[in-house]
Amino acid sequence: MNKTPPNILLIMADQLAPQFTGTYGHPLVQTPHLDALAARGTRFDAAYCNSPLCAPSRFSFMSGQYVTNIAAYDNACEFPASVPTFAHYLKTMGYQTCLSGKMHFVGPDQLHGFAERVTTDVYPSDYAWTPDWENYEERIDKWYHNMESVREAGIAAATFQLDYDDEVAFFAQRKIFDYARNQTEPFCLVASFIHPHDPYVARRKWWDLYEPTAIDMPQTSLADVADDPFSRRLRDGIEASRVVATEEEIRRARHAYYANVSYFDSKIGELVAALREAELLDNTIVIVTADHGDMLGERGLWYKMNFFEHSARVPLVMAGPGIAQGTAVNACSLVDLLPTMVDIAAMAGREKPEFGSPINGRSLLPLATGQHDPIDEAIGEYCAEMTGYPVIMIRRGPYKYIHCHSDPPLLFDLASDPNELVNRAADPALAEVAASFAAEVAQRWDSEQIRRDVIRSQKQRRAVHAAMELGAITSWDYNPPRDASQEYVRNHMDWTVAAAKTRFPPLEKAP
Repeated sequence: MNKTPPNILLIMADQLAPQFTGTYGHPLVQTPHLDALAARGTRFDAAYCNSPLCAPSRFSFMSGQYVTNIAAYDNACEFPASVPTFAHYLKTMGYQTCLSGKMHFVGPDQLHGFAERVTTDVYPSDYAWTPDWENYEERIDKWYHNMESVREAGIAAATFQLDYDDEVAFFAQRKIFDYARNQTEPFCLVASFIHPHDPYVARRKWWDLYEPTAIDMPQTSLADVADDPFSRRLRDGIEASRVVATEEEIRRARHAYYANVSYFDSKIGELVAALREAELLDNTIVIVTADHGDMLGERGLWYKMNFFEHSARVPLVMAGPGIAQGTAVNACSLVDLLPTMVDIAAMAGREKPEFGSPINGRSLLPLATGQHDPIDEAIGEYCAEMTGYPVIMIRRGPYKYIHCHSDPPLLFDLASDPNELVNRAADPALAEVAASFAAEVAQRWDSEQIRRDVIRSQKQRRAVHAAMELGAITSWDYNPPRDASQEYVRNHMDWTVAAAKTRFPPLEKAP
């Protein structure tokens, strides 16, 4: 048996709905590199985030736990340093671990188990973005979404997001070659990008892949569905109920989003090419996913923050040694990736660590290797803006049930109604199904207690943030360490030794 388990390269997008990729059947959007991975690996067709918001989703992904279990409610919740992550577990199994890019860690711990972090984050790491559930129907200004991203969509040569993702890719590629030059143990490298997250602004190169007149409009308009209270609050929150985008503005926003999906796909290609050039591709499992999707105008909604398919679904593709070619239809979610990666690390016989916290996910390695999985379920929780109670999603089999204590329930049969046009919660034909879901929610979640916990957390964080803004500021933002005196060629080095040490493939020694 090979004593060295596979390397893991996990590539994460931000706000990428699988419906807007060629890999998942969009007739226009070009994603050749993701297509190629799916063609030689497993494409998961019902993968979900566990919270449709950046930081909570990522904290669930890292910890394998639901957000209410770790109090990771919103984009300003601290990710406790005491919560074990897959990076901790893989380190104990002998893996070298590295993060390049965004993970939206909030709090003074900016590593969470990664041995190295080679970039800073793109967003602030303090408590500034704390919502207020005691005034949850009031629109938040300054840092909250509005319709400007839609109205200002277009072309630019440079943006902070392009600057960031170019840096993420550069340092991830460099790290791949570092591993190739000095590899003694397997590695887990996470490369996490900000695209295609709004603002919807793209480089001309990617914009020009698409003819403006070919850009498709949303399939489901607000007129096609019965409105629900939470959707109304979201539209109010992002100002979509007041600022009505024109057809041209919607088309341009979708155009830029498609362009940025292709830009992100190009980064997949760059990293896979680096693996190939570093002679590591054959022993590396590549995983591509995202933290949540984007409504992109469907149902009159934009961005995320809800459990409709375009917001809650994520792409999930795995390819590499031992991974089967095909598709997996079982519902699954991002909490499943921690046990999956631990199982990957154990493929060569390494002993699994004891989990320090109960894990909510299950390993997807059986599905990825072509085996049967009896579980067909994904759970989601949203505890952030424009609600005063947790919004719960249960996706099981063909059904999706959405519950919020303050709102009527939603029940969709995705097998017959993939666009979620008809709420079946009051349909007599599905009365038993709806009653069963309602009883399960009541048994598993105490919405009143969660509300009290969230409000308590919000008040604590606002008090701390108010003090942090006064006087000298001690920032939690990550500053990647670099020692220029040890880089490239310096006077204490023999430059020929440095050249030979960093060259890959190395020169063969003369006999």
